[in-house]
Amino acid sequence: MLIDGHGRKVNYLRISVTERCNFRCQYCMPEKPFSWVPKENLLSFEDLFLFIKVGIDEGIDKIRITGGEPLLRADLDSFVKMISDYKPDIDLALTTNGFLLKETAQKLKDAGLKRLNVSLDSLKAGVAMKIAQRDVLIKVLEGIDRALHVGLGVKINSVPLKGINDDEVLALLEFAKSKNLQIRYIEYMENRFAKEKLQGLNAQEIQDIISTKYSFKPVGRVASSPAHLFELEDGYRFGIIDPHKHDFCEDCNRIRLTAEGMLIPCLYFDEAMSIKESVQKGDVQAAANVLKEVLANKPEKNKWSSDSENETSDRAFYETGG
Repeated sequence: MLIDGHGRKVNYLRISVTERCNFRCQYCMPEKPFSWVPKENLLSFEDLFLFIKVGIDEGIDKIRITGGEPLLRADLDSFVKMISDYKPDIDLALTTNGFLLKETAQKLKDAGLKRLNVSLDSLKAGVAMKIAQRDVLIKVLEGIDRALHVGLGVKINSVPLKGINDDEVLALLEFAKSKNLQIRYIEYMENRFAKEKLQGLNAQEIQDIISTKYSFKPVGRVASSPAHLFELEDGYRFGIIDPHKHDFCEDCNRIRLTAEGMLIPCLYFDEAMSIKESVQKGDVQAAANVLKEVLANKPEKNKWSSDSENETSDRAFYETGG
């Protein structure tokens, strides 16, 4: 069992397989050129898998593959199969912008992927283009339908931004509800790579909009999920991820690994340690030692959940998957 320095059980590993992305979303990396880390700088799937085995053997039972956009990395299904074959009952998920999902959903399902989260910030083509800086909506919607068709579990992630897509909170909920998918609204997390002067809706503002049409009750958080759930009168549930809330970090069970081998204990802070040399040498014990040190130094909470307002992170979310 993995325990951090604050007594929290850590059983969830998020792995970024690439920092590349085919979108340039305003809240993530709008000004970054379409360039990428050279392939030779990235850990191979075999090296990543060596560390994953260490984590699973120590108690990791939930893995999420992220990016950048993870579907840009070639042969991702082979990596999924490595993990699934090693521990078939592991909770194995993926976060994607959905643009390439129509072409890849079946292969991922066959490889052992169980579920995925798809980013969907607008149902209007022009607004989706404004946010992603690319014409994306039709392909994302086709990807969602294809994932459902092949039997993958799907959730929708949406970031409501003031003056951009805040008028679609209800429409997005009703879209997700019509397909029997849970939508999770994510408060915009201030970071220096985002477009200047962006403002997101906070959790209460999101609830206020939904309450103009629906009655609902709070359900709370399930286990260590970052989302607070709410239930409509007909039983449909939606979620809000609110990292600015004071209790967001109380039972954090997550660590993150980047494609270049940096093991990150907290999404907000820049502190990290590298496992690259250890895994490339096949030194399992050295990798395990890095893991233990990172856990011992995991912060108690991020600065979004402090009393400070508008704290801005230096973390590049496209390297860690958010």
